[in-house]
Amino acid sequence: MSHHSAKLAYYKLQERLNRFPQGAPPSQTLYRILELLFSKREAELVSQLPIKPFSAKDAARIWKLSETEARKVLDELASRAILVDADFEGTTKYTLPPPMAGFFEFSLMRTRGDVDQKLLSELYYQYLNVEEDFIKDLLLGSETRLGRVFVQEEVLSGEGAIHILDWERASEVIKTASNIGVGLCYCRHKMEHKGMACDAPMDICMTFNTAGTSLIKAGFARKVEVSEGMELLHQAYEHNLVQCGENVRQGVNFICNCCSCCCEFMLAAKKYGATQAIHTSGYITHAENSKCVACGKCLKVCPVEAISWMETGPGQAKKIKIDEAVCLGCGVCVRACPTPCLLLEPRAEKIITPVNSVHRVVLMALEKGKLQNLIFDNQNFASHRALAAILGAILKLPPLQRAMASKQLKSVYLEKLCARIKA
Repeated sequence: MSHHSAKLAYYKLQERLNRFPQGAPPSQTLYRILELLFSKREAELVSQLPIKPFSAKDAARIWKLSETEARKVLDELASRAILVDADFEGTTKYTLPPPMAGFFEFSLMRTRGDVDQKLLSELYYQYLNVEEDFIKDLLLGSETRLGRVFVQEEVLSGEGAIHILDWERASEVIKTASNIGVGLCYCRHKMEHKGMACDAPMDICMTFNTAGTSLIKAGFARKVEVSEGMELLHQAYEHNLVQCGENVRQGVNFICNCCSCCCEFMLAAKKYGATQAIHTSGYITHAENSKCVACGKCLKVCPVEAISWMETGPGQAKKIKIDEAVCLGCGVCVRACPTPCLLLEPRAEKIITPVNSVHRVVLMALEKGKLQNLIFDNQNFASHRALAAILGAILKLPPLQRAMASKQLKSVYLEKLCARIKA
């Protein structure tokens, strides 16, 4: 009977995770992961929590506990980076983040002895890299992507350097963040336990603002100043790592420095196509083959294998070609090129980036058919009557009109509306 009760607790927790747009498809592997990260009682309690940020008083009412007892549970979960806690106008509010980018990664952002990280890494590898349902749903399940690529600013020249916007710069995210936390790269740490990690720097992935503050407080990230953040960014450039961050223009919560062999974004981009797995930067690589010396360095460093040799006739010089459908526009190849053969040019088609986390979550929920969860769970934006009315009306539209409304949701109107709502 107790075994059935425990199984039910983790089943309910999995259902709770799936009310958010970034869910977690059911799997025996997932239940084993949740058993490692949550006790049975914690799973039962967390499965009842709302999606919106909540206080200890809110949790106490839901759980039918005293506020003191509820706060003790919440603080324990926050100390293990299961929950994110933050100050909202003098009151501590808690949020259950999605598995990714969220508590899956946080569990490996430092070495720790309270959980079997080797076993956890093996389970993550099975769930994400072998079973694949989770990673497909995460990265391919909606038109609006979780992550986007930041261009390497140092290799921009000419028109590209003039027209790059502040929100397209990783350096600007670092300079304007309220807090900067640095932790272990989840992906390489996971692969290290599998004996498959590369030699790229591990203590280099960054969290910012609310997420950074909470992880620093819990000891899962170390606080750094802007100067060290900029040094780490340059170190990432030197190691040909790609900067993949949250797909928003305001209040970016994370930037990962990704290698091509360990990191989930890059592995998915190679497997499913870059434009399917992650939003590219606003740039694309162009080759001036008359200046190419056929050294092949660009082919070696491209993280998604977007560069290859053209077929040429006997005695003709080698030439490279760029697969524009695969190119991330990261600039890693341009940095490696010893001649002016490669350069970054602005893409002809504008890349649409959500204004903030609220905007991104609304779009992803609409595209995944989970918008009702955000409305009826009394979300952050549900208190904004105009936005709730718009979203509620869209739910009643037939498929074609709903698809058209999805395009309209990317309009300046919604951007301005979401900009008023704190992510």
